[in-house]
Amino acid sequence: MSEDLQNLLEKINREGVEKAEAAAGEIIAKAKAEAAAIVKSAEEAAAKTKAEAEAAASDYAKRAGETIRQAARDTEISIENAITAKLVGLLAKDVKATLADPETVKEIAAKVVSGFVTTGEIEVSAAAEIAAALKARLAAEKNITIVTDEALGTGFSVKLDGGRVEHSFTGAAVAEELAKRLRSDLAKLVK
Repeated sequence: MSEDLQNLLEKINREGVEKAEAAAGEIIAKAKAEAAAIVKSAEEAAAKTKAEAEAAASDYAKRAGETIRQAARDTEISIENAITAKLVGLLAKDVKATLADPETVKEIAAKVVSGFVTTGEIEVSAAAEIAAALKARLAAEKNITIVTDEALGTGFSVKLDGGRVEHSFTGAAVAEELAKRLRSDLAKLVK
């Protein structure tokens, strides 16, 4: 019986070991499957995070490029405006200085007045010193009245048709008109 018992014990032991090995194989297979699923999930999450990071970096690069282009455009406009303002200021200063000279103004006024063909009265207004020079230069002209107007500053103004039409040749008016005409050319120079 001892041999039978021995065989029985060996059989039980073998069956136990086989069952244990089978259970261990199942546990190992299940663990490998779970590990593969975890790795696959981690790889998918990493790929998703990488794609999101690449998209965010691309968007950031686009926004940064647009911000740089906008800043460059703003800087260009700012510089253009500053240079234009400086040149217009210099132009206005020169025009006002030129139109403050009675000799220059009387020659310009004489040419302007002779250019107006009218049967009515012409009234020329200017500051006192310029008005005196105009009276001397335009004394021989008919239908011309010279009026002193200190509010004009430099230059003069001409009123026609009983004052209904007025042309201003003051320093400020001439400088403004020249600046309007030159502004596009100045902008081209700056660009």
